[in-house]
Amino acid sequence: MNIALIGYGKMGKEIEKIALKRNHTIVLKVDMDNKDTVTAADFKKAEVAIEFTTPHTVLDNIKKCFDADVPIVVGTTGWYENFDQIKAEALKGNKTLFYATNYSLGVNLFFKVNKYLAELMNKYPDYEVSMEEIHHIHKLDKPSGTAITLAEQVITKLDRKKNWSIDSKAADTLFIEDKREGEVPGTHIIKYHSPIDDIEIMHKAHNRQGFALGSVIAAEFVKGKKGIFNMEDVV
Repeated sequence: MNIALIGYGKMGKEIEKIALKRNHTIVLKVDMDNKDTVTAADFKKAEVAIEFTTPHTVLDNIKKCFDADVPIVVGTTGWYENFDQIKAEALKGNKTLFYATNYSLGVNLFFKVNKYLAELMNKYPDYEVSMEEIHHIHKLDKPSGTAITLAEQVITKLDRKKNWSIDSKAADTLFIEDKREGEVPGTHIIKYHSPIDDIEIMHKAHNRQGFALGSVIAAEFVKGKKGIFNMEDVV
């Protein structure tokens, strides 16, 4: 499969290694040096594009792939306030979008555990729930997209929580403590605390390989398809 890499930093290079091991070809690399000169026509060499850039550039990258009619796997987070607009454009133009707040297989299994635990804890209001997420100092969005997904799962299942916040500790709010430290790939902890005991679940990434592998698997999945997909479709 011919792949275009949009974003050639640490994640892009990790994706490249895994894609080559899986017998794919990288036909285009977009980075800081050429991002302003790459056009939709350049993407036509690719069968799928994998995008890991920044919240400030992701929308333009998606639209270039739509213009080239190339399926795009989006790993960037922090842009979901524009998701409805992008979704409408994809459906109207019969384009292909794969999106996820986290491409790690382990994290997506963790999502399922989180939903199940929140459903159980809905019956026990003595337990106060909170969340902590830790990422490297280069990550621009706070909280992480993964933390937002986890929080929204909890809110859906836990009647006593109506929203989430990185600032407020109001009774009906799920507080998310967001930390940026060193080169931490990503750690997410959900804690249920009571006067008697604590219950915690945690996912801790050791490196970027899980995210990179998941994005390549997503690209393999989405090749030749039309529509909007996410990791639920793969897992």
